[in-house]
Amino acid sequence: MADMKLVDVSIRDGNQSLWGATGLNTAQILQIAPILDRVGFHALDFTSSTHMGVAVRTSKEDPWERIRLMREAAPNTPLQLITTGFRFISWETADPDFMRLVYRRLVANGVSRFAVIDPMHDMSALLESARLIHEEGGDEVVAGLTYTISAIHDDAFYATLAAQIARSPNVDRLYIKDPAGLLTPERARTLIPAVRARIGELPLELHSHCTIGLGPFTSLAAADMTVGTLHVAIGPLANGTSLPSATRLVANLREAGHTIDIDDRALALASDYFTRLANAEGLPSGTPQEYDATFLRHQVPGGVMTTMRRQLEELKLKDKLPAVIEEVERVRAELGYPIMVTPFPQIVCTQALFNVIGPERYGNVPDQVIRYVIGRFGRPTTPVNETVMDRILERPRAKELMAEPATLSLAELRKKFDASISDDEFLLRAVMPAEQVDAMIAAGPAKRHYNPDTRPLLELIRGLTQRPRTERIVVEKPNFRLELRGGMTKESERGHSA
Repeated sequence: MADMKLVDVSIRDGNQSLWGATGLNTAQILQIAPILDRVGFHALDFTSSTHMGVAVRTSKEDPWERIRLMREAAPNTPLQLITTGFRFISWETADPDFMRLVYRRLVANGVSRFAVIDPMHDMSALLESARLIHEEGGDEVVAGLTYTISAIHDDAFYATLAAQIARSPNVDRLYIKDPAGLLTPERARTLIPAVRARIGELPLELHSHCTIGLGPFTSLAAADMTVGTLHVAIGPLANGTSLPSATRLVANLREAGHTIDIDDRALALASDYFTRLANAEGLPSGTPQEYDATFLRHQVPGGVMTTMRRQLEELKLKDKLPAVIEEVERVRAELGYPIMVTPFPQIVCTQALFNVIGPERYGNVPDQVIRYVIGRFGRPTTPVNETVMDRILERPRAKELMAEPATLSLAELRKKFDASISDDEFLLRAVMPAEQVDAMIAAGPAKRHYNPDTRPLLELIRGLTQRPRTERIVVEKPNFRLELRGGMTKESERGHSA
């Protein structure tokens, strides 16, 4: 059997799927970077514009610095950014020249591989992004077919899109992206040949989540066809709503007769590190999921479902949940079958909720739904239902939103900020609140070292020092003694430090 390659998604997609994109900071990533670099991954799914925004907003860390430091710490493995084309951190469509600058700075800081998707399958936007990335120095552009189930997303639909991608000189690889884990092994056995027939020898990858337990089985089925690269996650960052476990998938691939050049010891060290980190920080570990056939119909992600349940409970309408789920399917069809990846699940589910609890359907329409209908998020895969569109566009609020100023050009955005700031800082300030960027800069350089094994001791010391009227505290174990007396700390070592 042909050699298989792996792309590790732990730092970006695993972290986002299981730890809300906030579970890993720069120091925690750098600590394991040299080990990840030794495993033998084809690439590391390292960041996205959303993750870059989280770094600023939550960790007060410079995402550009994070990329540079990771590139230094893992020089042999390409770093990947996933992008939905003409957007950067904000979900609003950005000016092409602005995006060209974004890609230029990403390449300069150390990103060499770009995964480009468009949740609405606007191929013109996707391929234009691929062109800009290549012109700005990107080494490898991977175009995505975002998988879903609907009345229009059949094998012929995806094969037609694949043919358009394959004709582009700016696409190096193609991948089937299954963000909700909907792709069954049976469907993979018809979809992959249909796509392969239209793309010739273009390398093909699969990115399939484990949301309802299908990811590992679908990945194995794909390996038996013409998919040469599979996306995986490590240790506690695998399974659950994340990607298949690298350790288990490698073993199963070899058992099936595939060859895969992976350093098993380095992979085990990485898994151990993430496990210790999860335990130290109180983060959940992904576990294999049970199959849920209803998910194939509504496709509501777990986090959005949890929020919807809470909202109904607060309104004392918990019994309305089945009706809302049924309405989700109806609204999604009326809005042109948007794929249920952020921000579209939130848009669809909010409208479905209002339709069920309100006096009439589309009697209350949130701004984001209006923006979706007027095209602020791109062009829907199939036209919005005409009756629904007319009902939404006749609202006074729709006219107000349609009158909002168009996307500012790069030159216009430049005029809003001090000309002396760097391009990296400018790009953040152009799309994020000023106070968040100010706080990031004030925080200074990110910490670069982290040891999960010290967390219990540090927590113990912190707790002890907060106790009232404590004159003397001693922590002692073989070859180590720590004494705190009257607010002062004295550390003595015998032999060597613990």
